[in-house]
Amino acid sequence: MSPELIPPNDPRYFSQTSDGLYDRHSYKIVYTSGKTKIYDSWDQAQGAWFQSPSGWMSHIEVIDKKKKEKGFS
Repeated sequence: MSPELIPPNDPRYFSQTSDGLYDRHSYKIVYTSGKTKIYDSWDQAQGAWFQSPSGWMSHIEVIDKKKKEKGFS
């Protein structure tokens, strides 16, 4: 038995909507020592997580980036 796929003309079908980078979040790695380090991309945070020795990391927090305000500064 093979699974039935959703056809592209079905409203439930999802396709990629943008080729742009998704940068709405930063990622903070919290170490078991209490120290933290913030990364701008998930790939960087994930790479740091898997390259660190087991037991050094506590968790990763997802941080919303603040919207850039328009106008003069």
